[in-house]
Amino acid sequence: MEAGRQRQGRLWSNLKEVCDLLHITAAVSVNTEELLFQHVQFKTGQRVHTIGQAFDTLYIVNSGFLKTVLIDEFGNEQVLSFPMKGDMLGVDGIHTRHYASEAVALSDCDLILLPFKKLTALGRVHMELENVMYGVMSRELVREQTMIGMLGALSAEARVARFLVSLADRFAAMGYSSKLFNLRMTRHEIGSYLGLTLETVSRTLSAFNEIGLITVDQRTIGIKDAEALKTLRRLPPSRSRAKQNLAAKQKAEQVQPGDGQVLTPA
Repeated sequence: MEAGRQRQGRLWSNLKEVCDLLHITAAVSVNTEELLFQHVQFKTGQRVHTIGQAFDTLYIVNSGFLKTVLIDEFGNEQVLSFPMKGDMLGVDGIHTRHYASEAVALSDCDLILLPFKKLTALGRVHMELENVMYGVMSRELVREQTMIGMLGALSAEARVARFLVSLADRFAAMGYSSKLFNLRMTRHEIGSYLGLTLETVSRTLSAFNEIGLITVDQRTIGIKDAEALKTLRRLPPSRSRAKQNLAAKQKAEQVQPGDGQVLTPA
């Protein structure tokens, strides 16, 4: 049977396809063809689940981009994560049986529904399946803990740099370009995620562009020096950056030996 079955007008995947998407090994004792999981599509801006909603389902991102947020009593959002292909949503609802965060589609999305009762019933029969699913949940928690540690230890510029590197790595893992990609989230949402203001994020991206670490064209980011982004601690002062840019321009325009011509940037 082909991936993505049509059942009564709805798209379904078997257990092996779900496990492949999560980068885990399917339980060998489970007949993967008999276990089908439904796909549901969400449009940009639609909510997948809301804070306080009764928990009954985990969601796996098959395609598209989302954000998960907390919302305070004044309606202010705190972005917690930007789930994309292969990520699992809804884990925060297991403890209280109510979702603790809200998930919103940042683009048109295709999600696979993983009913929690169905998952736990399978886990009682197939322990190996239960173990690998716990591993997936743990992976999500480790990613969040890594982000918390980063926020406390790095400068604003380093936070933005590591965020771009992380996005590039995740795009590469999905089979897309790690050198050129579109930001599905706004600069305000990036700032909320990193604990920075919109102005700081915009200023930092402009500075990275200025010194040649990246290129910026609205939401399109080109990674020019990934290693420098990985190791960056702080940006040099703006006056120093201006000198660096002037030196780079002069070098690009210098006369090459034997040419007799002045080279100008393309």
